[in-house]
Amino acid sequence: MLFRRRKKADFSERLRTFFWPRRSFLRSAQYFAKRVLRLSATPHAIAAGVAAGVFASFTPFIGFHFVIAAALAWLIAGNLLASALGTAVGNPLTFPFIWAATYKLGQAISDGGFDNVHKHINLVKLFGDLEFSQLWQPVLKPMVVGAVPLGLAFAAGFYFLTRWAVATFREQRRKRLAERARKRAAKLAARHAKEKSPTPNNAALG
Repeated sequence: MLFRRRKKADFSERLRTFFWPRRSFLRSAQYFAKRVLRLSATPHAIAAGVAAGVFASFTPFIGFHFVIAAALAWLIAGNLLASALGTAVGNPLTFPFIWAATYKLGQAISDGGFDNVHKHINLVKLFGDLEFSQLWQPVLKPMVVGAVPLGLAFAAGFYFLTRWAVATFREQRRKRLAERARKRAAKLAARHAKEKSPTPNNAALG
């Protein structure tokens, strides 16, 4: 297959690429944005799919974000591929902030205010030391509670931003195609006019 890797990447290489991709994070974001804009679906379907992926990224269930995003996209008539691309909002750069924000907000909602929120907590250590049954009550439950309002807020923002971006991109593309068609028609008309116009020699003979 053309452009296939000569040597299959091992686990350590895939792990390194996940945390620090070969291309920069900015270029990766631009790549995902272009993929979203060029999807073949309605602006609502694309925007709803992206919103579903964004919301899924705020949940603490890493490894199931694609499944959650696809299910949500199906419920709100979103594009499935757009939902997968939307989960890119959750990445090694944003996860620490997302986890901290959802945990603290979830604790505040559950405890009735931010006064009782733990100021310092090592989530990475807890995930490494405790099993799922032990993590649910002190960590995962607050994160799920906090993920709902934060996820909805960011999903709504991404929905309107994506819908506007898709509509703008398609309108600009339509104008470019119309301008190209106009120039092509003008060239053809000029060529036909030149072919029909009599040459000086023909005019003299006439």
